[in-house]
Amino acid sequence: MVAGVNSLAPWDATMYWLSARTRNDLFLLYCFADTGVPTAELRAAIAERTARIPDLLVRVLDVPANLAYPRWVSCEFADGQIVEYALEESDWSELLNALGKLVDTSLDPTDRPWRLHLFRHVTAAPTASGPALVAVLQLSHALADGRRAADLARALFTERDGTAPIPLPRNGNSVGAQRGNDAVRPEGSERLSKRSDDRRHGGAAGPTPCGTTDQRGSGSPTERRAAVFPDRVRRWFAAAVALPGIPLGMARTVFRGYTAYRAQRELAELTARGRLPPPASGYPPNLLHGNGAIPGHAVRMLVFDTADLRTPGHTVTVVALTAVSLAVQRYLRARGEPADALGAQVPMAVSGDSGDQRNSYRDLSVDLAADEPDPHRRADRIAATMATRRTRATHPLHAAQDAVTAALPAPVLHRDVTTYPMDVLPDRISGHTVVSSVHRGPADLTLGSGPVHFTAGFPALGSVMHLTHGIHGLGDTVTFSIHADPAVIPDLDTYAQLLTTAVADVVTALRCAPGKAEGPGNAEGPRPE
Repeated sequence: MVAGVNSLAPWDATMYWLSARTRNDLFLLYCFADTGVPTAELRAAIAERTARIPDLLVRVLDVPANLAYPRWVSCEFADGQIVEYALEESDWSELLNALGKLVDTSLDPTDRPWRLHLFRHVTAAPTASGPALVAVLQLSHALADGRRAADLARALFTERDGTAPIPLPRNGNSVGAQRGNDAVRPEGSERLSKRSDDRRHGGAAGPTPCGTTDQRGSGSPTERRAAVFPDRVRRWFAAAVALPGIPLGMARTVFRGYTAYRAQRELAELTARGRLPPPASGYPPNLLHGNGAIPGHAVRMLVFDTADLRTPGHTVTVVALTAVSLAVQRYLRARGEPADALGAQVPMAVSGDSGDQRNSYRDLSVDLAADEPDPHRRADRIAATMATRRTRATHPLHAAQDAVTAALPAPVLHRDVTTYPMDVLPDRISGHTVVSSVHRGPADLTLGSGPVHFTAGFPALGSVMHLTHGIHGLGDTVTFSIHADPAVIPDLDTYAQLLTTAVADVVTALRCAPGKAEGPGNAEGPRPE
């Protein structure tokens, strides 16, 4: 179902409001064979596909004083959403330098919540025998989580005939009206600056904001009457409609808060009786967390054949977590830092309560068993911890706390998000790194008739987390992406080599373990966020 005006779900609004304080955009990299098709033709093809993907034809409309949650409103494709960059040296190492600058930018979702960055004729790309076309899809986290972002990229990079809208298979309804696209004009290439088109963080102006679009025929009759007015009128209309409902929302929050309190007591009782795994205890911060300063950005990618990562009885995600645990431990010890207790924050997909909710995941705190020297036993312990963390996180009683957030009036949640002390390093943290694992489907994507080689992604850094890992599968490849703050890890190539060695050590240990039969999860790729 297509809707012209929808409120952001509370968790999506949280991602939107956070984007004004920290970098939290998603960056999905796809490496294609560069067939030499002119950029103008690529631009026209992307514009045509976008016109049939309703989720890519929306932007955010703020409400005055945040009296109500921001709205999704429809808009048209803009030329500035596709940007080509000219590298000084079109090789892989120069591309990595450019990506380090790119992931230090943020979109303005009130203009457009996505942008496609193109790098042409890149040489020495992994798995590519000729020049590569590297496409990086940047998405506001308010628009999608890792799983939904992969669906959007798949719709954008899949050849389709006809003019029917392309629906997304997950998370319920798409938002936005099916519209025609703006006229597509070829643009010259531009050089990548550190804060290019970064309006939300004081950088250069981004694309020209889209004008008011006709949304008649979608939404409720009241919304249809309001949608024909300019943004200023629509904002105040939304505020006026929301104002009388704030007291009711507060009452609903109080009631659900009491229900959540009772649920927490029941969770504690189940835990005490051994019927539910205990919560994670957290870890002391270490070198990898910096000092609360705003991080710098550097990236690396390791591309593997999926067959080279398959082991009896363990998923690729467990192999990756075990390899990360070894690499981080070896890196810290080489720098004379303690590494006997390590944890990872691992996003896990959950079912959203609302069809309009675009972010549906929970972060699991997974112990990396750093006190276990044997890689095989370490992998077993990590897999067991993942299972217990998942069991606890998916218990129905946790839904009571989610219901409290869902009932919060917008001004209350906005206050909480914008005043939370993000730059303070806590005494206990949920992990020393992030490991985000998403399988993005078969390798049947194309751009400019060039087949896709592999995909990658770079989970965001923050004031606390200065090292993250993306594990992304596509077809027969799995890419380990590393995103780090150079102030914390100044020798990123050294760490990348440690991770490469750790992967080989883990796979060898798991394959040589006696008495292990092929498990049903052996061929699984990364688990979805």
